[in-house]
Amino acid sequence: MSTLAEVAMVQGKLVNIGNSRGIRLAKPLLEVAGLADEVEIEAAPGVLTIRPVAHPRAGWAEAAAAFDPEGLPDAMGSTRFDDGEWSW
Repeated sequence: MSTLAEVAMVQGKLVNIGNSRGIRLAKPLLEVAGLADEVEIEAAPGVLTIRPVAHPRAGWAEAAAAFDPEGLPDAMGSTRFDDGEWSW
């Protein structure tokens, strides 16, 4: 059997799934590609491209936790909006 680094291309067969068609992907192929549950699929003539979904806010929680407020250029202070009474 091939190691994960050697898996580059395999042949598959489209199968009927209800009114759609599907393809089974071998676990080593998914591992090499780094695909999990959510994927984006792009179609072009004769080509399907499958890539992991990019989450736009990935890593924000870690970045916020590591934030150092001492690195801000100005000290946090009150503004004229803070000093006066708000009216709606």
